[in-house]
Amino acid sequence: MQFTVTTTAGLERRIEVQIPSTRVAGEVDRRLRDLTKTANVRGFRKGKVPLAVIKQQYGGQVHGDAVSELIRQGYSDAVNKENLRPASNPRIEPIQMEPGSDLKFAAVIEVMPEVSVKPVESMQIERPTAEVTEADIDVMLESMRRQRVSYEAVDRPAQKGDRVVVDFAGRVDGVAFEGGTGTDMAVVIGAGRAIADFENALIGMSKGETKTAPVKFPDNYGAKELAGKNAEFDLTAKTVEGEVLPVVDDAFSQAFGIAEGGVAALRVEVRKSMERELAQAIRNKLRTQVFEALQRDNQIDLPNSLVDEQIQQLQIDLLQRMGREDMSQMPPRDPFVEPARRRVALGLLIGEIARREKLQADREKLFARLEEVAAAYPNPEEVKRAYLQNQDAMRQIETAVIEDLAVDWVLGKAAVTDRPTSFTELTGFGRQG
Repeated sequence: MQFTVTTTAGLERRIEVQIPSTRVAGEVDRRLRDLTKTANVRGFRKGKVPLAVIKQQYGGQVHGDAVSELIRQGYSDAVNKENLRPASNPRIEPIQMEPGSDLKFAAVIEVMPEVSVKPVESMQIERPTAEVTEADIDVMLESMRRQRVSYEAVDRPAQKGDRVVVDFAGRVDGVAFEGGTGTDMAVVIGAGRAIADFENALIGMSKGETKTAPVKFPDNYGAKELAGKNAEFDLTAKTVEGEVLPVVDDAFSQAFGIAEGGVAALRVEVRKSMERELAQAIRNKLRTQVFEALQRDNQIDLPNSLVDEQIQQLQIDLLQRMGREDMSQMPPRDPFVEPARRRVALGLLIGEIARREKLQADREKLFARLEEVAAAYPNPEEVKRAYLQNQDAMRQIETAVIEDLAVDWVLGKAAVTDRPTSFTELTGFGRQG
């Protein structure tokens, strides 16, 4: 077998392979002789079919199968002898395939780039530092109260935070539009679930009152035919209800699973949960900084095939999150190009660090990460079983562990300075506006 490897562009390689006709003929003959032992041909006993009959009936198919196998072997041998690292499956281009002649073909591939990670000692990383305060816990408890808000009728005009049950009929340029009429719709003023002008128009209305109010649809409104349009709505307030928040007491604590210890025990559990969230937020900030710095300091040629695979995976992920299965509804690829390139580059850099520093996701680390993932669900044992039965899911766990090890390695060498901050700044919880 003879072959040549040519660099056609960037990471693309063209491998041209020539396999002697004698080897092709030998492979075809071997397969034909094997077939004489197993073929069922009318008029002949099994295993007694003459070779000439087998050639007549199966010669074309056998030649095709032999060529396919020789192409596979020839490509594999060339890749191994040249120490190539394919990033994609080969695109096979036939050159000469006729029976009786040498087999010639080309295999076009992309190869993995050479990856070198620069020293990280000069990398500047800010480590956020914060603690969960009693005030943070108070804000969290207030949020928990709002999870259990109820409403009761009030004899006064509606104000922000009230729930108004309303009948409505809307018009644009004096013409009713689809979805613009409804009855008994409950609207919490200020919750942002309805158009802002619509919610604000309910402020000051009393039970039984009717009014006509101008409402402007936002420019980014979902129904494009209404986006940015000015409308008028006839509104009738059926009921006005004020919010009632539960008292934080023993009964409230029990509603959140605290069987003993009352409010004090609830605050302890809330603190533990918030401290876990804070630790994860700090970790995420550090990971983001490390990843961004690695990609900024280390430019890599990226195989288009890997980027295309990642784009498709991101498209499928979004499609699934939208609850759709029809591949014809796949979102456009353009918004995913840069995120895909970042993911591929980061994967190559992390892989190089792991290889060079011999970072491994051993069994103990894998199961520790699996425990963390499962703990976020109501049924952790079921989640763990599901992961353990899914190789792709466990590969994701392994990737996450390797990423963590690489981040720890970088943080151990980089210039890390602490920056005091707060639970609210790090998590966004409790932030106003």
